Amino acid sequence: MHETQERIKRALKGQSTIVIGANCTIEYNGRAESYLPEGDRVIIIKPDRNLIVHQPIGTAPVNYMKTGTEHNIYYEDKKLYLKSKHVAQKEEMIIRLHNIHFLQTKILQDGEKITLKGSEKDMSDKIYNNPKLIEDDFKPLSREEHTKYGFIDVFGYDKNNTLVIIECKRYTATLDAVTQLRRYVEKIKKNKGLEKVRGIIAAPDISANARKMLEDWGFEYKKADPPKYHGNFNKKQKKLGEF
Repeated sequence: MHETQERIKRALKGQSTIVIGANCTIEYNGRAESYLPEGDRVIIIKPDRNLIVHQPIGTAPVNYMKTGTEHNIYYEDKKLYLKSKHVAQKEEMIIRLHNIHFLQTKILQDGEKITLKGSEKDMSDKIYNNPKLIEDDFKPLSREEHTKYGFIDVFGYDKNNTLVIIECKRYTATLDAVTQLRRYVEKIKKNKGLEKVRGIIAAPDISANARKMLEDWGFEYKKADPPKYHGNFNKKQKKLGEF
């Protein structure tokens, strides 16, 4: 354990990322008070002094400390502790390390930023630039048209010069999408003094109850997929027997 303590101490003095797999108990005092009984966890300390504790399953950390936390590894009564304190946030976490399963320390380099593609804005851009995806003779006028209730994704006219509002959804459209579309349509009708405004939901799919509500309110659904730049999520994956 003394060798582990020294390795963590050295890593804390530099810019290493520290990953500890350990059986531990955790006491926390700050946003609330909590105690996590003994169990196996993964503890990550980043160079900016963030601390994250993960249990073996799930994506959300069970405990965490924010950037700027001070960490200290020490022995007390022959037991190894990791004490983390954020003075400004008035937070403190004490992790008692009963058994270390593994320890990794490494200076990691990554200055890149994630590029988000295929969003609902990308969908509206795609429809605006390719109006036939909705129907022939559809004439888009604008994107992100502002209303009291939010932004209309695509705004235009059909071949009969009827105003059309299109609400884009990246995933399966649900009841929320339909009610949102209705709010937009009713607001535009009122503001422009129009009797008829077409409402369309553009999405890869729509739930059965959302489709029923859409039809009941006289709106339409058009199948439209978000643009994909990096992935091939629509391609069929091979089954094990096909390899």
